[in-house]
Amino acid sequence: MSASPLPAQAHRLFQYLFEQASLGIAIEDLDGTILLANPTLCSMLGYSDDEMRGMHCSRFANSEDSEDDWALFQQLRAGLIDRYSLEKRYITKDRVQLWGRLNVSLLKNSDGEPSLVFAFVENITDHKLREAAVANVNSRLIEAQEQERARIARELHDDIGQRLALLAVELQQLRGDSPKSSEIYGRVDELWKQTSGIAADIQSLSHELHSAKLEYLGIVPAMKGFCQEFGTQRKVEIAFTNRDLPSPLSRDVSLCLFRVLQEALHNSARHSGVQRFEVQLWGSSDEIHLTVKDSGAGFDTEAAKASRGLGLISMEERLKLVNGTFSIESQTQRGTTIHARVPLGGAGAIRAAG
Repeated sequence: MSASPLPAQAHRLFQYLFEQASLGIAIEDLDGTILLANPTLCSMLGYSDDEMRGMHCSRFANSEDSEDDWALFQQLRAGLIDRYSLEKRYITKDRVQLWGRLNVSLLKNSDGEPSLVFAFVENITDHKLREAAVANVNSRLIEAQEQERARIARELHDDIGQRLALLAVELQQLRGDSPKSSEIYGRVDELWKQTSGIAADIQSLSHELHSAKLEYLGIVPAMKGFCQEFGTQRKVEIAFTNRDLPSPLSRDVSLCLFRVLQEALHNSARHSGVQRFEVQLWGSSDEIHLTVKDSGAGFDTEAAKASRGLGLISMEERLKLVNGTFSIESQTQRGTTIHARVPLGGAGAIRAAG
């Protein structure tokens, strides 16, 4: 049976790992005061070893991110949790901002009482910059898409829709000039009905591409109007309810939720196999919620995520740009619920890069 490492060897091993680790490491007391900081953390934040010792961790934290960190730290110190992780911003000695992935754990003494706190920080600034760059590109693409939708909607409404309307009027006049008993009357009457139907579909498509109600009246009339038009067109019933919404919502958040509603209803009508859907839009203390629910066929959510259909990607990417989240609850033959959430604190505008 081999002997356990000698205390001196264990100490040298710990010292080597502490000094050579690629992660920033801090050993803190239960108040958050740094007792030891490894070279990586000192280099990351721009302080010397002597400067770091005795410094409170709040000194180099971004105040906007400190609330969640401090709340979790209090739970850790009270023994309610043993560890936690989060992403947060740090401010270096030279006042440069960087992003870190923080992992904090608690060391207990032989009596099981908390004694020291270990904090591990990974510099993820480059990852965050790439993420922000992708978000910026997605934002530009979505804005370009919205501009193109608006252009096509105008063309459909002002040009093609008007021409179809004139054609319907002329067919109606021609029908009026024909004897009702003649074959020509029946044929013209059928063409008039088809033309009127196409004109109505064109108008509905124009409204779906670009909603004037959303722009001028706000999200509730726009969603209610879309549900009514969609229900009439698809011959389905849509129960729309809303409550406790903050006012006004920003254009970005309103447009995002409106597009999520459109995509979700199209998917439900296409795949659920039922004729009734429930749409709920409401506000809570810190979030705006949108759910689209059916009691239809349902599907395998894992398979849907793996296939990464354009509809799911579109909804997810739009919500990411307003710091929102997207989830699907579905079971075979038990229906599907699409749930979108947007935080009120981050609902002001599309997330900026940088």
